[in-house]
Order: sequence, then structure tokens, then C-alpha cells
Amino acid sequence: MGMDDDIKHNMEDMKGKAKEAVGDVTDNDRLKAEGHADQASANLKKAGQDVKDAFTDDR
Repeated sequence: MGMDDDIKHNMEDMKGKAKEAVGDVTDNDRLKAEGHADQASANLKKAGQDVKDAFTDDR
């Protein structure tokens, strides 16, 4: 995985965790759901990139 992609995916995951935490503290279900969705999206992107790297041997 390219270092830039790795950083972007990790930042998206951290952003999702922050949104979820703020939503939890403020009892905002929509914000919690957005945070969870951001984390899921980041994890899916990481998994896709890992599969791509396994076949192209970019590491």
C-alpha cells in the first residue's frame, strides 16, 4: 500500500472514531452513525488495498 493511501485511510478511521465519540458524549445518534460509517469505509479501503498489494506485490 502506498504510504499516502495508508495515511489517508488511517486519518479517515481516526475522524470516524472522533465523530463517534463526540456523538456518544452529546447523545447524537446521527453523528455516532456517521462516525461508524467513516470507520467502516476506511477499513474497507484498507482491505481493498491489502488485496491489491497481495496480487501486485507492491510492498
